[in-house]
Amino acid sequence: MPRKRASKKPALMATSLVLDASSQAPLHRQLYEALRTSIVAGRLPPGTRLLSTRALAEQLDLSRNTVMSAYTQLLSEGYLVGQLGSGTYVAKELPERTPAPRRAPIRTPSKSASPPPISKRGSTMAAAHAGLRATLGMVQASMAFRLGMPSVDAFPSELWGRLHHRRWQRSWRDVLSHQDPQGYLPLRRALADYLATSRGVRCGPEQILIVNGSQQAISLVAQVLLDPGDAVWVEDPGYIVAQGVLKAAGASLVQVPVDEEGLNVEAAIQLSPNARLATVTPSSQFPLGVTLSHQRRLALLQWAERSNAWVFEDDYDSEYRYVGRPLAALQGLTPDARVLYTGTFSKVLTPNLRLGYLVVPEELVDTFIAARTFSDFQSAPLEQTVLTDFITEGHFSRHVRRMRTLYAEKQALLVEEVRRELAGLIDIGPADTGMHLLGWLPPGMDDRTAAERAAAAGISAPPLSAYRGQTSGRGALLLGYAAVPERDISEGVRRLAQALR
Repeated sequence: MPRKRASKKPALMATSLVLDASSQAPLHRQLYEALRTSIVAGRLPPGTRLLSTRALAEQLDLSRNTVMSAYTQLLSEGYLVGQLGSGTYVAKELPERTPAPRRAPIRTPSKSASPPPISKRGSTMAAAHAGLRATLGMVQASMAFRLGMPSVDAFPSELWGRLHHRRWQRSWRDVLSHQDPQGYLPLRRALADYLATSRGVRCGPEQILIVNGSQQAISLVAQVLLDPGDAVWVEDPGYIVAQGVLKAAGASLVQVPVDEEGLNVEAAIQLSPNARLATVTPSSQFPLGVTLSHQRRLALLQWAERSNAWVFEDDYDSEYRYVGRPLAALQGLTPDARVLYTGTFSKVLTPNLRLGYLVVPEELVDTFIAARTFSDFQSAPLEQTVLTDFITEGHFSRHVRRMRTLYAEKQALLVEEVRRELAGLIDIGPADTGMHLLGWLPPGMDDRTAAERAAAAGISAPPLSAYRGQTSGRGALLLGYAAVPERDISEGVRRLAQALR
């Protein structure tokens, strides 16, 4: 009778790892450090097979995700290697033992050397970007519950590919030549028709500029309408990326509180009656999701007319309204409203498309075309032509209807799961519009700490306080659901519950 081959047992034992549950350091980080120390010290020699993530999690009484996080970090740094169907092993060549490539000597500047000269705008942008990374960078790697992303799985890739191929076959010569910096005219015509019927926007194709998303739109507005030091109303809490663009332009930001009726126009006038520009998200305020009331809409337009100021209306996700029809745009409420209106396809189709639109008053068209010409001249011509076909052949409207149904179902699932798994820790309810929900924390709980614990568990849940300027109040976590598969919504809620408990 043939002898059975003895299996090689994993050498890693849980008793060799010491974790401190009372430590402020996340458990996945403690496990990573303990494993790395054992490997570098030789207690886990090269070639040692480790326990599976499930087995180690059971022995240490940890979640499997905590162990997986530590293993993943060690794999990415080269301390571990994975062998398909066999397991995870200590690498034979450790990073510390790998000879460093020879490099030319680098001259170290003296302490008295001055920093490289950059402009005030460059310094402002660098500071704003550093703050953005520090605030949100820790929570954007995970899919659950990532903000601002549509469902990539539901993108009509095959249809888009066919339209793309057809356009290239028919008009590649036109695509390869320079286009109008204002944008592809048939696309502007299609957009003018769509905005008139779906959003009540008053414009012709000659008032539309095709831009590379809403960020370029606000950048062009700042270049054309603002001088350094000009006061600008911004929502508080509000969209901090747009605020960074305005800061870089030298604007003086006036943080205006937002309540259940949206931007408080009366408070804004008291704070800065002579502001040059007001930036608003009236249909679905980011991040609170409230709608600017009709009374305040009229008050805002009257202030702009009276003060010779302008309103920048960011209509970033108005297609996703789950109760009734989408609200009419602020731009179309009155004739000759002093409003610049922008929308983007990043939230409806995919962020990688990098296409949006800016509707400007007729008297500003030539100036904005000049600004676009000196910016980057044009958006991608081929994508503009494909998007034109996607809209005019009815695919866009059908896609929006499908996504509206899908996102409503995901929102309902998120509310159900949070109420079951996080009762007493997060208060959540459905919203009429948008792609994320606010999960309100108990009074006194710090939302930044909660976001850090969620990030340690692999969950993206930015804190509401990260979007606040001068205002304060109850803490909350922002939970995006549009991009998250339904199975991951349930799993993400369970992991978030473990992190917060």
